[in-house]
Amino acid sequence: MSPRDASEGAVAAAQVRPKPSLFLLVAMTGLGPFTMQIVIPSMPVMAAALAVPYGTVQLTLTLYLIGVALGQLLYGPLSDRYGRKPLLLAGLGFYLLGSAAAAAAPTAGVLIVARVLQAAGGCAGLVLGRAMVRDAYPREQAASVIGYVSTAMSVAPMVSPLLGSVLTEHFGWRSTMLACLLIGAPLWLAMRWRLPETLAQPAPLPGVAGMLGAYAQLLRLPAFRAYCGVVSLSTGVFFAFASGTPVVVVNGMGHPPTHLAAAMMLLALSWSAGTFTTARLSVRLGVSRLLRLGTGLILAGGVLAVLLLVFAPPNIFLFFLPMMVMAFGNGVAQPSAIAAAVSVRPGLAGTASGLVGALQMGFGALMTVAAGATEDGSGGATVACMVLCAVGTQAFLRGVPKRG
Repeated sequence: MSPRDASEGAVAAAQVRPKPSLFLLVAMTGLGPFTMQIVIPSMPVMAAALAVPYGTVQLTLTLYLIGVALGQLLYGPLSDRYGRKPLLLAGLGFYLLGSAAAAAAPTAGVLIVARVLQAAGGCAGLVLGRAMVRDAYPREQAASVIGYVSTAMSVAPMVSPLLGSVLTEHFGWRSTMLACLLIGAPLWLAMRWRLPETLAQPAPLPGVAGMLGAYAQLLRLPAFRAYCGVVSLSTGVFFAFASGTPVVVVNGMGHPPTHLAAAMMLLALSWSAGTFTTARLSVRLGVSRLLRLGTGLILAGGVLAVLLLVFAPPNIFLFFLPMMVMAFGNGVAQPSAIAAAVSVRPGLAGTASGLVGALQMGFGALMTVAAGATEDGSGGATVACMVLCAVGTQAFLRGVPKRG
């Protein structure tokens, strides 16, 4: 076969590469955020039921994020060797075990460990969903697909806090973990029977040294570092808010958890509006313009948060309003930054997806600790963490290629 024939064959293979169902992409990428946020409104109730301080129960969120971060570091390289689908099925199996253990946890310690197992399993859909999109689509179209998936996926964080608060109120906090189990089991079956393998060419298993080398190779690229920074810092805005807000709204303002859950839906709507904007405009405007628009909105929301904190009376809507602006900016910036990050080295798409996801969730975990440990109910510490993250996105934005 001539080189030309081989090239044409490769192009033809790429053109007929199987494309995963958008429904399954949404479900498997939304499972992790759904499971993470379903406990947020019920954390004060969990602390009382397990007779532990609120800070201990907050570890079910912080260590969940760390479990997501560490899990993604493994799924990416392993999926580049063994394929996306086997790793997804294995991960969701761990998720089901963790959900069952969390529902039956007799102590806070067991619950925290079970949540980490939930996270390590559930994050497979998040990291490998991105890789599967990059397998099946070119970069600009991948940003559009990720935008559409993120728009639909926003239903998960929109519904999960409200569902969690209702289940906790009527059936106790353990029912939230049973809900995760009941959702995860049919999803495993659907992926087993309906999800195609998208990896075109398996890569050799790198081993620990090879994995570290691949991560180092990616981190040496200034553009990859910039994209990771934008994703991580913009995510940090949300997790600082998610960690500090229960203290501000429930303890500081005296609202019930259902009010908090309903207000969280506003953030999901704002996020989905941003991701829909990216989905519609990514091919026309390109990644760099969308990143600048999104991070600019994040910074504007941070400035608004400071002004309202200083000059406006305590009010749940005014406290959420700046975060709605920032959530819209997140929805614009993150799909573009993620698609660009996993496209820097297409042969390492799974590894890149895992690394950017690990850095994203690792920094998010740091922000949950920073905001949760310093927030006194006034909102000042939460807003400070959000503004620092917003300014940080601008610093990393300087490393984004102007035509990247």
